[in-house]
Amino acid sequence: MNRLANSSSPYLLQHANNPVDWYPWGPEALQKAKTENKLILVSIGYSACHWCHVMEHESFEDTSVAAVMNEYFVCIKVDREERPDIDQIYMSAVQLMTGRGGWPLNCICLPDQRPIYGGTYFRKNDWVSLLFNLADFYKNKPDEAEQYAERLTDGIKQYESISFVAEPKEYNQADLVAVVKNWEGYFDRVEGGVGNQPKFPMPNNWQFLLRYAHLMKDEAVAVMTELTLQKMAYGGIYDHIGGGFARYSVDNRWHIPHFEKMLYDNAQLISLYAEAYTWQPNQLYADVVDETIAFVQRELTSPEFGFYSALDADSEGVEGKFYSFTKEEIDDILDEDSMLFSIYYNATADGNWHEEETNVFFRAQTDEELAKQLGIHKEGLLEAVHRGKQKIFEARAKRIRPGLDYKILASWNGLMLRGLTDAYRAFDKPAYLELALKNAEFIKSELVTKDNKLIRTHKKITEGEPAETVAFLDDYANVIDGFISLYEVTFDIIWLNLAKSLAETAISDFHEEAKGLFYYTAAGDEALIARKAEIMDGVISASGSVMARNLKKLGLFYDDERYAGISAQLLRNVADMIPKYGSSYANWANLMLEEVFGIYEVAITGNDVSATRRQLEENYIPNKIILGGNTESLPLLQGRVGAEPRIFVCKDRTCGLPANSVAEALKQFEIKNNQ
Repeated sequence: MNRLANSSSPYLLQHANNPVDWYPWGPEALQKAKTENKLILVSIGYSACHWCHVMEHESFEDTSVAAVMNEYFVCIKVDREERPDIDQIYMSAVQLMTGRGGWPLNCICLPDQRPIYGGTYFRKNDWVSLLFNLADFYKNKPDEAEQYAERLTDGIKQYESISFVAEPKEYNQADLVAVVKNWEGYFDRVEGGVGNQPKFPMPNNWQFLLRYAHLMKDEAVAVMTELTLQKMAYGGIYDHIGGGFARYSVDNRWHIPHFEKMLYDNAQLISLYAEAYTWQPNQLYADVVDETIAFVQRELTSPEFGFYSALDADSEGVEGKFYSFTKEEIDDILDEDSMLFSIYYNATADGNWHEEETNVFFRAQTDEELAKQLGIHKEGLLEAVHRGKQKIFEARAKRIRPGLDYKILASWNGLMLRGLTDAYRAFDKPAYLELALKNAEFIKSELVTKDNKLIRTHKKITEGEPAETVAFLDDYANVIDGFISLYEVTFDIIWLNLAKSLAETAISDFHEEAKGLFYYTAAGDEALIARKAEIMDGVISASGSVMARNLKKLGLFYDDERYAGISAQLLRNVADMIPKYGSSYANWANLMLEEVFGIYEVAITGNDVSATRRQLEENYIPNKIILGGNTESLPLLQGRVGAEPRIFVCKDRTCGLPANSVAEALKQFEIKNNQ
């Protein structure tokens, strides 16, 4: 076994038996490179990554390939989920060199960590040839290598950087129209989503677009959003048997996924479909939320109610084997229900996943359409399908399961906490709130230190061993967001105060006022070749955009102009970039939307604030915060607490007359919207 054998990361442990002399990232490996004047080979991936497994099997398990790597390089393995700061640096380098990125990410660096070459997956022969060429290049042309590393490192420092914009900005509806106008050219109006293939769900994109459609009364964007939500839920990217979404589809119609199931995708998609249900009630959305939460609770929840990171794409060395079925297998399991089930999920004798001659279940029609086509009652169809799903689920449970990445990450737990609270808002199911509260208690007790710092990766600490307190801006941003959302459904001030305390830590450790930005790494963290901000929204919203929206809300809750000012400065700095490529600035666009339409501050007081909140939440008002209770714990509650139920609707430091019912309060929203 190599030096990865003592790692806690499941991904590093997967490589512990490789003949490659892998090191974890750290002083030992970095010093060895300098002492021996060797190039560093940084290989980055994650445990659920299919192509990471392929490259490991083809190259890293091959002794002849390992001999080349060990001879000429100091080889370092990095789990991108534990060290996203390292991944951010070298992903920027590879994107600058090749125009694309992904995992596995392989970067060749000088002994001082500056990259000179990189890429993603390499076939075995190409990989060996590349290694020989780079070793020869560094030996014979060290000055050229130095010059290239210098230019590339300068590029990394500039990549995804922003300039300070001092001039205050006003935003209007025309700015929002400009964002969507450019974006619309990329819509797939047949299959939903953006672009052709592969297709990623991109929850922040569709959250913004459904809010835009609602507030701007844009019917065309509303139709596009509903189409995308339906197509994703009907596609093979959704696990129709066990719930939950895979990471992306390799085709343009959401059918064949890369089968890894990530906590961060499912957390955000729970939020998206829950919000969509309040916007346009649809039983499909409710089913997706319920089944996805059931999947997370069943397969990604630790005994302490932290949430694990991912399930692997592969089982028994084959991608998707756990999830796919031949028609013969379906017939054997379902007997008389097989025909209806196979029609419903488009399973065929030849297999609808032609490359593997098996079936990945997907839907093509609504229940009503299919029942009418078959000449049967919808209820009878659904009963047969439900029986079939249960039997397939039970049969599947006997298979060899995909590997579990049991890391518990603060950032992704924050996303899931937010997902559960959003689901509770939409569906008022106590089980959703119960799970959210258990997870929040886990985060508070296990991932928040006494001095209000976060721990990114939860590890069992032995007696007397100090906890590792390294965390990144996304940990703070997403946990703060989760705690704010939990306050809004419980009115328990402990969660909002904890969010505020963590925000103060984030400002102290990550914010640079002179540049008007948050860095991704804290001021006292390990110094890499560049200190960068995370600006562009990807599959997960950028930590910078999440912090900007958090501070906007906290500024309103606590009547704190400092928070509001930091948020406004962040938006000013990126505002000109948002219309150019809305998909990469979707969460920033949400903040702009809130600036244009304002945020309602809704204070609920009286003896039964929970019932009043539940009734109000049945109405789709995306640009609001809610506070309440029977103590004057926040500025807006001062002088407003009493036994009688009352609702105060405020905006821009102006409050309407107190309303005695939700129906009365809703009239104030309508009046202000008309203005």
